[in-house]
Amino acid sequence: MTFAPRTWVVGEVVTAALLNQEIRDQFLSFFGAWTSDTPSWTASTTNPVVNNGTLNGRYLKVGRTVHRVIDLLTGSTTTYGSGTYAFSMPVAAASAVNQVGNAQAVGGSSRYAGNILLSPSASTAACYFPDSGLVPVSRLSTMSPTIPFTWAAAFQMRALITYEAAS
Repeated sequence: MTFAPRTWVVGEVVTAALLNQEIRDQFLSFFGAWTSDTPSWTASTTNPVVNNGTLNGRYLKVGRTVHRVIDLLTGSTTTYGSGTYAFSMPVAAASAVNQVGNAQAVGGSSRYAGNILLSPSASTAACYFPDSGLVPVSRLSTMSPTIPFTWAAAFQMRALITYEAAS
């Protein structure tokens, strides 16, 4: 990952090792592999438990820009908790503005397009989908055990967000 550049001092001897660290390594980090992780999946009242489902995350941090992907596939023993859901980010967001990305929920024969929202300075993000129980359906509600549908085995949620990191 990229890091703060060195402050050079007048008269300092520049070595190959310093040039490699300050230029080559910084440059190569822009094309580095994404880091795999397991995001936490929490709820405002009772946390869900993935059990035999899968929850995978990946991210790439270049400078203060973070690209985050979350992929949830529920299993037959997944429990859905209660309250609204949130997913962890690899690093906290900057304090400037809300950051918005894309989310998609797939269950049975239904597919919902939605958003993932990361608030200023937050380290967790919530997904928002149309609530099929509300009229008009275009209104977005926070993902929960019953939004955008009643979650069941083999349902999926995928999200991608690019945001500014706090540091």
